[in-house]
Amino acid sequence: MRTRKLGKTDIEIGVIGYGAMSLSLQAMPEETAFQLLHAVWSQGASLVDTADCYCIDENDQHHNERLIVRALAAYSGDRSRICIATKGGAVKIDGRWKLAGTPEALYRTICESCETLGGPIPLWQHHWPSTEYSVAESMRPVRRAVDEKMILHVGVSNYSIAQIREAQELVEIVSVQNEYNLWRRDPETNGVLEYCEQQDLVFLPWRPMGGKGLAQRLGEIKPLENLVRERGVSPHRLLLAWLMAKSKCVVPIPGSSRLENALDALAAADLRLTAQEMQAIDGIRVDELPGSERARSGNTFQRSQLR
Repeated sequence: MRTRKLGKTDIEIGVIGYGAMSLSLQAMPEETAFQLLHAVWSQGASLVDTADCYCIDENDQHHNERLIVRALAAYSGDRSRICIATKGGAVKIDGRWKLAGTPEALYRTICESCETLGGPIPLWQHHWPSTEYSVAESMRPVRRAVDEKMILHVGVSNYSIAQIREAQELVEIVSVQNEYNLWRRDPETNGVLEYCEQQDLVFLPWRPMGGKGLAQRLGEIKPLENLVRERGVSPHRLLLAWLMAKSKCVVPIPGSSRLENALDALAAADLRLTAQEMQAIDGIRVDELPGSERARSGNTFQRSQLR
C-alpha cells in the first residue's frame, strides 16, 4: 500500500487506516478480531484507530486498546510499522458515549492508555472539545504527558480551525480527525481540510462512508450505481478513493467487523478516479442521498453516537 507521512513526523502510514471500534462493541471471539487485524496490517493499513472509550460499557474502559495490544503481540509481520492512534476525553455509560473532558480526567486516561499500550502512545488525540473547559485547559495535561514522554505525537478530533490553532499554541499537532463523508462535507467548506494541507497535518475522516446504517444504503445513490457498474467495484471502495483524491493529507479510517468488507475497503488504495468520476461524485447533493435528514440533525456530541 502507498504511504503518507504522519504530519511532519518521520512516521510512514498507509494511505488507508483501519478503525477498530466495532471490534469492541460486540461479543466477537478474540481470535476472529486477531485474524481481521492481522489481515489489514498485512495489507498495509499501518494506522489503527482506537479510543479509551471503545468498549461495551464503563466497566471495560480501554477494552479496544487492550485487544489491539494482544493482537499486535501475536502478529508475525513487521510490528515496528504499526502506529496505534488512540483518543481520550469520552466515556461510555449505559451504552452511550459522553464527554469526560476535565483536565484531571484527561491526564488520568492518558496515563491509563500509556500503561495499556505498554509504553509511549504513538498518537494520542483529544476526542472532542470540552463544553466546560477551554482548549488551552484541555491541552495542559496533554502537554504534561508529552513532556513526561507518555505521548509521542498529538492530534485533535472534531476541532474547528480556531480550536486547532489554540491547541497548537501549547503542543505540536500532527493530525485532525473530523467527520467527512457524502453526508457531512463540512471540512470542504469550513476551512479545516485546507488548513490541514497548509499545516502539513494528516486529516483522518471518521465515518468515511456515513456510518453503518448509511453505508448499507450506498447502492441507492444513482451516480454511484452508474460508477459501480462501469468500474466493477463496490460503492464503498469508490467513496474511499474519492475521499483520498480530495486532498493529499486525507487518510480514511474505515472500520468493519467483517474481514471481506475491511479488505474491500483497503483495495481503494489502488483505485484512481478520473476527473469525470470525481465530478460525478462531487455533484451529488445531500438532499439526493438516502437518510439526508441526518445531515440536518444535531451538531453536538450526540452526533458521535454512531462513531
